[in-house]
Amino acid sequence: MQSNFLCALTLFLTASFGMLHAQDNNVNTEFGVKGGFNMSNLYGSGDDVDDNNVLYGFNAGVYATLPISDFIAIQPEILFTTKGAEFEYNNAFASGNTKFKLNYIEVPLLVRVNVTKNFNIHAGGYASYLVSSKVTGNGTFDFDQDIDRDDLNKFDAGIAAGVGVDFDPISIGVRYNYGLTTVGKERTVGGTTITIPDAKNSNLTVYLSYKLN
Repeated sequence: MQSNFLCALTLFLTASFGMLHAQDNNVNTEFGVKGGFNMSNLYGSGDDVDDNNVLYGFNAGVYATLPISDFIAIQPEILFTTKGAEFEYNNAFASGNTKFKLNYIEVPLLVRVNVTKNFNIHAGGYASYLVSSKVTGNGTFDFDQDIDRDDLNKFDAGIAAGVGVDFDPISIGVRYNYGLTTVGKERTVGGTTITIPDAKNSNLTVYLSYKLN
């Protein structure tokens, strides 16, 4: 899995720089920085995302826009992004909330379509590498504990789509990431194979980007 991810990332970066090198001087290639506000969650197999479990976080990184034509471009990005979910509990024994936090280095690869001069839609896929994870609790029981990354899948992948509005050199937009990889790993407990946690990432981002060139 790790070798496949590294191979795909190498091919992606090679192709991106190759496209950049091949651009005509009359076509404007864009580089910039970006950051945003995350509303992330986890969803189980066959389940809808529960809006009550939203965990708020952020993302930040760099991007490039590599034009294919006046209307279509390839947009690779490298981001640090937070994901996870927040769960509330209230029963006869305890009350409070638990936050399940996942931090990733994420590499989206998007096709961007400029519908008008100032409005674009974009869609594609992403691959992520888990750099840290922890669980915290507030309420009857307060705790802050790191999770061993070996207990979770280190790689995540999914699809992404969004819209953006451009006010050169600043752009704002909204994007949704839908994870296709289970966060937890399979384990054998009492002769039964289970996945903990049996859930996938879901993340809605409101972002702001700034063009550097």
